[in-house]
Amino acid sequence: MAVHDDTGAPAGVPDRVRRVVSIVPSLTETVAATAPGLLAGATDWCTHPEGLDVPRVRGTKNPDLERIIGLRPDVVVGNTEENRPADVEALRAAGVPVWMTRIRTVEEALASLRRMLTEACRVPAPGWLEEASRVWAGVAPGEPRAAVIPIWRRPWMVVGRDTFTGDVLARLGVSNVYAGHPERYPKIPLDELNAAGADLVVLPDEPYRFTEDDGPESFPGLDAALVSGRLLTWYGPSLVEAPAVLAERLAEARPR
Repeated sequence: MAVHDDTGAPAGVPDRVRRVVSIVPSLTETVAATAPGLLAGATDWCTHPEGLDVPRVRGTKNPDLERIIGLRPDVVVGNTEENRPADVEALRAAGVPVWMTRIRTVEEALASLRRMLTEACRVPAPGWLEEASRVWAGVAPGEPRAAVIPIWRRPWMVVGRDTFTGDVLARLGVSNVYAGHPERYPKIPLDELNAAGADLVVLPDEPYRFTEDDGPESFPGLDAALVSGRLLTWYGPSLVEAPAVLAERLAEARPR
């Protein structure tokens, strides 16, 4: 059966899939939690599930294409934000089927993961995905807050428009003061961040590892919420626990 990925590109996936290489950490966890026997390779940054023992293919931005091709995958799963178009095209040119996800909201994540698993990996939709759909359908926003959401420092970079992270927080009652910025991850000087009108700064532990001693001190007077980057930015099995844990961290936010 011919199938098309989130971008509309034909994926060329065989009717039976036995080997999947993932070049995105959250998709690696998704496949591993659903059909672990399918996973034939993953990036060096794929840290979940713990103890994952599969061949590694470098990073999301610099995958070892020869290594991937040599693993003979039935399909490679990637993401339009995480992976470079040139690498995707090189794999397709080598005859490797590639399924690209495109995810910018929780709703898109739930639908995209279902399609990736059922159409690209040829496995039934898992129970954890059904649970994630149920959990997010029942989320009630907390106290309205306005936040800046840094993802890097030196230089400071924050979450801008049309991001999965922004949608996750919006559903929990936190509006992103840079949601209207023309860039998705703009570089903003620190003095501008502090003058942006936020009452909260949300500091994840990835991609930059913000900690109690590295981050909050730059935002005097703002409540600071230190959160798991996996729960804030990954789409996969973490979607089940993300709303409850993030809501708790946001409720605990305070000046540092």
